[in-house]
Order: sequence, then structure tokens, then C-alpha cells
Amino acid sequence: MKQECDVLVAGGGTGGVVAALAAARTGARTTLVESKGYTGGIAVEGGTALHSFYNLWKAFPGVKKRQVVKGIPQEIIDRLEAVGGTCGHAEMELGYDYDSVATVIDTELYKLVTMQMLEEAGVKLCLNTMLVDAETENGVVRNAICESRSGREWIAAAQFIDCTAIGDLAARAGARYVELNDHAVANSIGVGGVSLEGYRRFLEDAGALRQLSLGRRAGRDGQIVRLDADSGKLPKAYLERARAIGLAQVTTSVHDDYFMFLKLNYKMPVSPTDRDAVAAAEIELRRRQHKAIELIREFIPGCEKAFIARSSPTLCIRRGRTIECDYDITIEDVLEGRHFDDDIMAYGFHDSAPRLQIRDGGTYGIPYRALLAKGFDNLLVAGMMITTDWEAHMSTRNTVACMGQGQGAGTAAALCARQDIATRQLSPAALQEQLRSDGVYLAN
Repeated sequence: MKQECDVLVAGGGTGGVVAALAAARTGARTTLVESKGYTGGIAVEGGTALHSFYNLWKAFPGVKKRQVVKGIPQEIIDRLEAVGGTCGHAEMELGYDYDSVATVIDTELYKLVTMQMLEEAGVKLCLNTMLVDAETENGVVRNAICESRSGREWIAAAQFIDCTAIGDLAARAGARYVELNDHAVANSIGVGGVSLEGYRRFLEDAGALRQLSLGRRAGRDGQIVRLDADSGKLPKAYLERARAIGLAQVTTSVHDDYFMFLKLNYKMPVSPTDRDAVAAAEIELRRRQHKAIELIREFIPGCEKAFIARSSPTLCIRRGRTIECDYDITIEDVLEGRHFDDDIMAYGFHDSAPRLQIRDGGTYGIPYRALLAKGFDNLLVAGMMITTDWEAHMSTRNTVACMGQGQGAGTAAALCARQDIATRQLSPAALQEQLRSDGVYLAN
């Protein structure tokens, strides 16, 4: 079988959804290939809150509050709010030196809303479809080869975007990459039969409450939607067992009696592209999930009947392959708040805050050239794959950064397809003009 389109997006996760929406709305015939039966990726499988639509204004007295990621990412939040699927941008009461807001989402409604938006935009959704190979010629990707129960299929496109998080399309096309294996993998579970208020009491009694955000939960304002702990202050008996299974102390929810995310971490000995090592990690993470339930039943009041209500279908990564692009973002770019003449977004969050923060509560820019796979004329990458710098990656890999990169990549790919030009021939000014007209905030 064979089909053609203007833009093919590989991976319907956090960035891929936005990339496909942006491409289709910019006039491109767009196909989205996703191996699972739903969209959303890390946002619905491995995250906590979405980080972050705002600059870190609360940590810097006198700094102006700014929403720096808008456009399609904000539209997704608006759609979720309309169906009760998010607390909105709830300000942090404690821990605002980490993030100024907690944008908590309902995982299942996020899947539904994003799939509806893609359908409305006219994106061809190839769900339950594996990308298995790519055909290239003289630096031009010609076809993505995909496999589903309908058989093998060749999908030709003018422009290709890799949003697989692990770099599957770029690697199969022959792009240069490294596998740094410098982050733990995780499998996050949703836990029912629990009490957010009980967890807050547990943390307060230990003097360990580190983060608190109050927002809309189960239709009521002023409710707990995010909690996290200063781990070093937790009871020793609890902490030793939690550390042994890689249990993070942060959780969020937009529902009563439910932890939307409880994260178990595991550091693999090799890269998560290794099938057999991943199989062993999957088993170990399931063991850790069971132990986590036993632990919170024992220690946290109101959680005596806790049970696993949801788990990810596969482990979630923080880094897979890092693709060699025209520009490699550095931690100095991030912390010094550098912007570029080809910015496609502004961003103001770092996952290692408060140890690392963008200067003066400001923003930095992600340049278009950081999305251009080196050696290719029609291949962009967006999401977890764009910087080799570990500390810079601790910002660029976050959900809202991936969403913003997706809008930049999808818009660029559509403009290139419309003009029948290579990615490097696209005028940065023309790209920025289109992004601004689509509601994207650019600081420069």
C-alpha cells in the first residue's frame, strides 16, 4: 500500500499532536503515525503537571507574570477546561521556586480532546501503526515505511517531523545520533482509594511539605491539585523503602480520592532502545508499583485501600536517541535567557529548579535551527531529541517545551511543503510571522 501527504508526523505524543495540528491548520495535508491507539504520549503516561506555560515570576519578587507558551498548547488547555479535564494554571502556594503554576490534566480526557482536535483539523490519524523504516535519497527522506494490521505501507511526504521522543524516524532515515543513557526511565501509575488531604497531613506532620498548589478539583475551587515533599525530612522507615523502588513523592490530581500520577523510576544499565533490557525494566517497574501501593497503604492516612487504577502501557523515557541538529542548545543558553533571530518559541521553566533557574525569572528561545536534522533537507525533530547537554535537556524535554517545539516544527514543515523548498530555505522571519499570527508568544 502507498499513500501521499504534504507533512508526515511520526509520534502522536506531547509534541506530535501539536505538530500535526499546526501543519494541518497551515494548509498541509497531514498524516500522523502513532504506535498506540491514542494520542498524548508523556503528558498522559509519565508526567505530573504540565510544565510550564509561564515564566518563574513568583520566585523573583517584582518580576512580571507572563504566559510564555500560548498558541495550540493553550488551546488544548482551554478545551480541557470546557470538559472538566484540568485545574487550569493553578498558582503554586509552596514550591514556587520550582514552577509558578501547576497545570494538572485528566489523562483520559486529554487523549479524547487531542484526538477530537486532530480529527477536526483534518489530520489523517494512523493509530496502532508502527514506523518500521524510512527511505532516503541524497539527504531527502522519501518514504516512511509503516506496519499495521492492514499490512505494510509506504507513506511519501514533502516534509517529515520526528516526534517519537526516541528518534525512531530520524535514526531509520540515517541521521546521526548519540544514545547518552543519562536519565532514569519510569512507569507512572494512577492510584485510587487515596486521600490528597491525608497525604498533605503526612507531609506536614513530618515537616516535609515542599510543594502545594490549590485549584479546581472535582468541580470545586481551592482544592489540593499538587503535592511534593522535601524527601530528606520524611520518616526514615518510609524514605528508605521509597528510595529503594525509585518512588517520587510528587503527585497531582483533578479528582477526589485519586493520585493522577505516582511515578516509579528505574535507571537502566543500557539505552532504552535495547529491547531485551527494556523487557527486564518493564518487569522491575511492575514490581516497584506493587511495592509502592504497599508502602502508601502502610504510611499515609486515608490510603489504606489504595489500588492501581491506571498504568502506562510501556515504560516512559526521559531521553532516548539525541539527534544531531544544526544547533545544540547549551545550559548557558538556557540560564542566561538567550534568544535567537530564528526563535520558534520562548520558554521559562527548568526541571532542576531551584538549583538552576533562568536568569531574573526570564525566558530563553528555542531556535528553528535546533530542530533541523543535520544532513537532511526535509526532516525536523521536536521534543526530547534536540540537545546533548544534560542540564539544557532538563528544560527542553519538559512537556510544554515539547508542545511549543511541535507548533514550530509543524508550522515550518507546512510552509516548506507549500513553497516546495528545503527546511533551511525557509525564512525565519516568515516562520515567525506565521507563528505570531497563530498566537505564539515570541520574546524577540
